[in-house]
Amino acid sequence: MQFFRAHWFDAGLVLAGGIGVYLLAIGAHGIQLLLWLDLIFLCLHQFEEYRYPGYFPGMMNTVMFASKHPDRYPLNANAAFVINVGIGWGFYFLAALVGERGIWLGIATMLVSVGNIIAHTILFNVKGKTIYNPGMLTALFLFLPLTVYFFYALTTNGFAAPFDWVVGVFLGIVLNYVGILKMIDWLKDEQTPYVFPKRFLIPGADKAPPRINSGT
Repeated sequence: MQFFRAHWFDAGLVLAGGIGVYLLAIGAHGIQLLLWLDLIFLCLHQFEEYRYPGYFPGMMNTVMFASKHPDRYPLNANAAFVINVGIGWGFYFLAALVGERGIWLGIATMLVSVGNIIAHTILFNVKGKTIYNPGMLTALFLFLPLTVYFFYALTTNGFAAPFDWVVGVFLGIVLNYVGILKMIDWLKDEQTPYVFPKRFLIPGADKAPPRINSGT
């Protein structure tokens, strides 16, 4: 578990490739293809955030929370693992699996992708006075066109009933707020052993505090 907690974003890149090969093999199409692509793009987005350039955790803790311990507080390595793998992969995978049969779930996960677009292109850059932050490229060039096309397809082809829209939008708001922001708050711990290594911090920032025993 400790190894996977430290390399889940690398595993996500492999997962994205495997799903891509699977989609080509079965000739996937339609709404279900879009939902599988959303999961692939999520994995690529997480790779940009946590591997290359990979300093999203430090940026989040420093810019959004003005943390004195950006390597561990409030976002720590365990919280990142729970949020991105447990919640992110879990809900995106279920949405792709059920497809049009549970389109409300697809609406919800697509709204999480929309949340990523807004956060990375506007919120983080305005707050941090930057023109780029890890995750912005995949948000702009992958999530943005995909979500626009997905909601266009839903509205023009009538794939979603009013019930699907109500439940999907509500769940999307819950996932964005509770599944991300509140999870960071619930799992925060200044004494956590799950500390991010220095490479996860903003390049050129002050030297991170000495690391304590870490499971990453």
